[in-house]
Amino acid sequence: METEISEQRLISLLKEGDTGAFSTLVKQFQERLYWHIRNIVKNHDDTDDVLQNVFIKVYRNIDKFKGDSKLYTWLYRIASNEAITFINKRAKQQSITSEELQIRTINNLESDVYFEGTEIQLKLQRAIATLPSKQQQVFQMKYFEDITYETMSEILETSVGALKSSYHIATKKITEHLKNN
Repeated sequence: METEISEQRLISLLKEGDTGAFSTLVKQFQERLYWHIRNIVKNHDDTDDVLQNVFIKVYRNIDKFKGDSKLYTWLYRIASNEAITFINKRAKQQSITSEELQIRTINNLESDVYFEGTEIQLKLQRAIATLPSKQQQVFQMKYFEDITYETMSEILETSVGALKSSYHIATKKITEHLKNN
């Protein structure tokens, strides 16, 4: 399998069931999707589980990809949905809200051997956890991943104006939280 392959060719090969194309897909998108999911679920092991589910879902559903968006946008949407579903399911199992689960997870970050952050990064994570889930997602995509509002609009199926507003509000809330704590 060639190392540089056009998106259209990759999609065609995937739809034909080419396992080499699937390996190329994983290599090409694994790291970016890992960090996107990690920003949502926080824990390394959980991130790996969700990422594996994402690629399984992509493998099983590639025939449903219509090409209305870029492949990455479609993968990102699946990753976002899988991560949120994972959090909601885990919270339900523990009979707590998803917000409470996120706070617990962040409190456990200090003991996570894969977390290399500083005290300031930990405080930022705690501040982000206080936001509603949609604002968290928008903030993380813009702040940590530097995704354009246009791309975010495709992924989240929301207007650019609404995303800009959401990011602005999230930034204000985080700043306020950090000042008060």
